[in-house]
Amino acid sequence: FIDVIGEDIVADAGAKLSAVAVTAMENDLGGFEFAHGIPGNIGGAVMMNAGAYGGEMKQVLKWVKVLDNEGNIITLDASELEMGYRTSIIEKKGYIVLQARIGLNIEFSEDIGLIMQMFMQKRRASQPLEYPSAGSTFKRPEGYFAGKLIEDSGLRGLTLRGAQVSEKHCGFVINKEKATASDVYRLIQEVQQEVYRQFGVKLETEVKMVGDFR
Repeated sequence: FIDVIGEDIVADAGAKLSAVAVTAMENDLGGFEFAHGIPGNIGGAVMMNAGAYGGEMKQVLKWVKVLDNEGNIITLDASELEMGYRTSIIEKKGYIVLQARIGLNIEFSEDIGLIMQMFMQKRRASQPLEYPSAGSTFKRPEGYFAGKLIEDSGLRGLTLRGAQVSEKHCGFVINKEKATASDVYRLIQEVQQEVYRQFGVKLETEVKMVGDFR
């Protein structure tokens, strides 16, 4: 469900970010271009305060409807979300996102489309979009860049069965060839251990682990 209300868009948690961005463009609404190429849905993007190219969800959110731990549906104003780098009160409290309202601005759709196209070109040039992945694997450590730390640790192209540290961008663990979730998880652990051994920096995952990969 994606609905345009004036200069706002109301979208259900399951709505794809790309679909919301295209809907915004088709209605001459700017400000959501940054999310067009992010592989995910509104719910996850809100929970993690997803962002790219200088834009973040916290810049456009007006309110979020969530299900709390007691089964109550509550609406949180943007000022209550405590959004930071890849985190929010929703993640901290274990809420489930149901719906969000996004506030945008009137722009020319042609300009919006050009910005989205430019961002996608940047992604294709710098990220391994030709392989399956969950997007950027690691959070950016304070004062560092995860991809640079991994590259400087000599881990570019490191492969475990079908999982690989991307040779194009070391911040991505890709499914090079029939990797299982366990393969990806174990490779992530190897990367974390080696970066910590060499630089003393603990890499946190940006992707969320669901299930038991041992």
